[in-house]
Amino acid sequence: MVPRHRILDDDEAEEVLSRYNIEKEKLSKIMTVDPAVKEIGADAGDVIEITRDSETAGEFVFYRLVIE
Repeated sequence: MVPRHRILDDDEAEEVLSRYNIEKEKLSKIMTVDPAVKEIGADAGDVIEITRDSETAGEFVFYRLVIE
């Protein structure tokens, strides 16, 4: 039921920020206390990729910045 969460490495995060021409701090946020964030071991400052199944798009990928 929980969508797939994955921590991006520094190169992947930079590529995503460049592709969407956005600053890291402008990404949607997710708290370090979120159960999915705890499960993958993400720390504040990490960028995570969340992949959800979508009836219309097949898969929908979005990115969030982990904060305290």
